Amino acid sequence: MTAVLELDAVTKVYGEQPPVAALRGVSFSVQRGELVAVVGPSGSGKSTLLHVMGTLERPSSGVVRIDGVDAAQLDDRALSQVRARQIGFVFQQFFLAEHATVRENVADGLLYAGAPAAERYERADEALERVGLSHRTTFKPTKLSGGERQRVAIARALVGRPAIVLADEPTGNLDMTTGASIMELIRELNVAGATIMMITHDGGLAGQLPRQIRIVDGQVVSDAKATA
Repeated sequence: MTAVLELDAVTKVYGEQPPVAALRGVSFSVQRGELVAVVGPSGSGKSTLLHVMGTLERPSSGVVRIDGVDAAQLDDRALSQVRARQIGFVFQQFFLAEHATVRENVADGLLYAGAPAAERYERADEALERVGLSHRTTFKPTKLSGGERQRVAIARALVGRPAIVLADEPTGNLDMTTGASIMELIRELNVAGATIMMITHDGGLAGQLPRQIRIVDGQVVSDAKATA
């Protein structure tokens, strides 16, 4: 199998007086096609880890590789290209443009990849079909339920066919039933080939996924695959 994400002895330290170590020697790899939960309590370093994995922040030390490329060797412009082409992000707040249609919101996920408009919209329609929203393409986000908005956000993350999708508390703003449907969608997308990492504080949600990486105080304390 091919590793699409590798972290080797990654640290992240903030400030100087005194320094605060948010990540302490984190190492793991994610293979193509995996579905992984990163789970830990509030303040454990999950958000920092998300930012480092997504190349939104550079580590203080250690190596982050995205699809085999050492992120430290890239300048800011090249890193932006990696984010545009190789990484899909899903956040609990959705971050949809309220004035734009569902199709436009998803197509905008390809803007920084340099795809022409016709291709952006064609691929947006394909991604919306994957998340079950073909009948909502011309709607504005204000006309959608919370679950539908999150499906739009997931479609936007998938539209660039990234090497990996990073989902940060994707059910955090949803009721239990809607959250369960989003979890089911995540599993279906994984079965169809998407590589997905879900960041969560919810041990119950994490336990539904095939692999759980547990982080406490900026360190990986366990990395286990679910037993059948």
